[in-house]
Amino acid sequence: MKVNDMDVLVCDCEGTMAFDGKALAKACGGDGDEHATQLCRAQLQRFETAAKGSKRLLIACTQEAPLFLEAAEDLGEDAADLRFCNIREKAGWCGEQAGRASTNLTAKMAALLAEAALDIAETPAVNMSSDGHLVVIGEAEHAIAAAEKVTGRLDVTVLVTDRESVLPPRVITHPIFHGRVIGARGHLGAFTLKVDGIETASPSARGGIGFDGAPGEGELECDLILDLRSDPPLFQAPEKMDGYEDPNPKSPGAVANALLQLVDMVGDFDKPRYVDYDAALCAHANSGIVGCTRCIDNCPTGAAQPKGDKIAFDPYVCAGCGACASTCPTGAAKYALPAGDALYVRLRTLLSTYHKAGGTHACLLLHDAEWGEDMIAAMARYGAGLPAKFIPVSMNAVTQVGLDFLLTAAAYGAERIVAVAGPAQSGETQALEQEIALANKILAGLGYGTDRIQFTDDTDPGALESRLHGLTPYPGLPKAAHMAMGRKRSVMSQALKALHEHAPNPVDSIKLEAGAPFGAVIVDTAGCTLCLSCVGACPTGALKDNPDAPQLSFAEAQCVQCGLCRNTCPEKVINLEPRLSFLASAQEHQVVKEEEPFKCIRCGKEFGTKSTIEKMVAKLQDHPMFAVAGGTDRLKMCEDCRVIAIAEDDTQPLAMGSVPTPRTTDDYLREREELRRQAEADMKEKGLDES
Repeated sequence: MKVNDMDVLVCDCEGTMAFDGKALAKACGGDGDEHATQLCRAQLQRFETAAKGSKRLLIACTQEAPLFLEAAEDLGEDAADLRFCNIREKAGWCGEQAGRASTNLTAKMAALLAEAALDIAETPAVNMSSDGHLVVIGEAEHAIAAAEKVTGRLDVTVLVTDRESVLPPRVITHPIFHGRVIGARGHLGAFTLKVDGIETASPSARGGIGFDGAPGEGELECDLILDLRSDPPLFQAPEKMDGYEDPNPKSPGAVANALLQLVDMVGDFDKPRYVDYDAALCAHANSGIVGCTRCIDNCPTGAAQPKGDKIAFDPYVCAGCGACASTCPTGAAKYALPAGDALYVRLRTLLSTYHKAGGTHACLLLHDAEWGEDMIAAMARYGAGLPAKFIPVSMNAVTQVGLDFLLTAAAYGAERIVAVAGPAQSGETQALEQEIALANKILAGLGYGTDRIQFTDDTDPGALESRLHGLTPYPGLPKAAHMAMGRKRSVMSQALKALHEHAPNPVDSIKLEAGAPFGAVIVDTAGCTLCLSCVGACPTGALKDNPDAPQLSFAEAQCVQCGLCRNTCPEKVINLEPRLSFLASAQEHQVVKEEEPFKCIRCGKEFGTKSTIEKMVAKLQDHPMFAVAGGTDRLKMCEDCRVIAIAEDDTQPLAMGSVPTPRTTDDYLREREELRRQAEADMKEKGLDES
C-alpha cells in the first residue's frame, strides 16, 4: 500500500484492533489486504524486507518505533527513511468489535495515514548553548546541600540569602556569596542575576560560614539557575523557562528532580523559532500612539515586548504557547510550528481524506503532543476510546489555534471541534476561549447553529471520553476543498466565503462584540477636516486617501479594529463598530468624505481642503499674531504666495536691530576707575578720610 508515494506497513496488533484491511487499502487508493498481525516480533522479517526495498516507509505503529529504528540501523545505508503513525490508540482500540471496523473508523485510519505521509517543512530554530555554569540561590542550609549534589557535574556558584550560622563545606569546591537577588533576565545559557549587597565568603571564618568585603551591587552570569528561595519566581511563567528551576526547597524529592533536569541541560540545544513575525502587518502602534496590544497581553512569558511602534519577539524566551498568533488580528504574528501553511495542509488532508473514504459527521479533537496523547492512550486502553468520527489533531500547543483555523475547519466540514488543554496550560487559555466564542457567534449568525466548537480542560480521561461520545451528529456544514494559504486575514477570508455561500442564513452582516477583528470605521463627516492622519496610521490600508483630490475612503474587509485611526484622529470624530460584513461593497474602498480643495486667495492654486483651512483660520483669528486687519489672509494662501506676501508687506525683510558695541578690557577698566572715584567722592562728602 502506498500513500503520497510512500510505502505503508499496517499491523492490526495481534487482532486487537477494530480493523478492516481491505477497506483501508481501498480508502488509501490501493487494493487487496496486506496488513500484518505482529510486525514488531513474529513478522519483523517482513519489515526488514520492506525497509530494504523502499526509499520511504511509513509504519502504522508508534509504540515499537525504537525497535524498528534499531532494526533499520542494522540494515545499513540500504534502509528506508522511516516514519511512524499511531492508528491503534487513535482509532483501532475503540468501542467497536475487534477485527471489524465501521466506515467512519476506516476513513479515520486512512486520514491519519494520509496526514503522516505529508512532507512538512522544518521549522526554523535558534541555538542555545550551555556550559553548565549553575547558580544556586537560597538559604545556606538548602543551597549548599543542593550544590554539593552536583559538584563535579556542573560548575556551581552558591548565592545564600541569609546570614544564619551554617557549617561550611570541609572543602569549598565552589564560590559562595551572600546577597539579595533584585532582578533577573536572559535565557538558558545566558542568564544574568542582579544582586544587591553581594559579599564573598570569608576563608577564615572560624565558626559558621561568614562573609567579608564591602557589600555592593553586582551581577552574576550563568547558564542555569536553581532557585531555592521562598520568594516569588524570578521569571514570568517559570515552568516554561528552560534552564530555570524553582522547586520547593523543603521537598528533597522536588529539589532532586530539579537538579536532574539541570544536569541534562549542558551542551548545544536547538529551540524552534515559534513565531514568524511580519512587522509590516503589525497594528501595535504608529508614531508612538498605541493601537493593538493583544500579543503582549496574552504572552505568558513576556517574550512579546513593544519595540518602538512594533513588537519584538524574543525566540529564546518564547515557550511556544501560540497565544500571540491566535489573537493577532492582522496575522503579523504567525505560528511557525509547523512552518508555513502546513497546519492548514494537514487539516485539509485529514478532512478531505476522511470524506473521500466515506466518513460521515467528521469531528476534530485538538490536543497537544504530550498530555493530549496520554489522554487518548488512556481512553483507548481502559475505555471505549475515541468515537470513530472524532479525528485527533495533534499540535505543539492547543492555544496556538485561532479564528482562522476554526473557521477553516468548519468550512472543510468539521461538524464539531473540541479543543482540550492540559494542566500545563492552565491560566493560558483565555485567548483560545475568546477565539472559540467568536467563531461560534459567526457560525450561529450564518444559521449553522450554536456551540459547534467547544473547549475543555478535562483532566480525567473518562470525563473526556463521555463528553466526546455524548456529542450527537450536527450536519449542515459545507465540505470546501480550497487551499488555505497565506496570513491570517487571507485564510479567514477564504473560509468565510465558503461558509457564507452555503449558509442556511446568508445574512449581509453579523454584529460582533467589542474587540472582534472585524468591523467598520464610523466617521463624523461634519467634524472631519480631511487631515488624513487616520490614513497614515492605518496598518492594513483599510483607510485610503486620493492623491488627486481631498478624499477619504474605507474598505471594511481590511479593517482589524485596532483603533489606531481613532486614537490618532486630532478631531476625535472616529468610532469603531465591530461587525462582520459579507457584502461585496465591503471588499472595495467606499468614499467616506470628499470636498473641493481650497484655492489660494491670491493665485487660485488648489492646496489643502476647505474645512482644514477654515478651521485653522477660526482657531487663529484671535491670536495676537493675526489680530491686525487681514492678518489671517496669509493662512489662505499657498506656500509660494505666502512668501511673496511677507516680502511685500515688510519693506525691509532683512533688516536687523542695532548692532551692539563690543565690550573690551578698556571698558571694564574704565568702569572700575569710575566706581573708585565715585566711592572717594562719597567718602569726602561724609567727612571721612581715606584711612
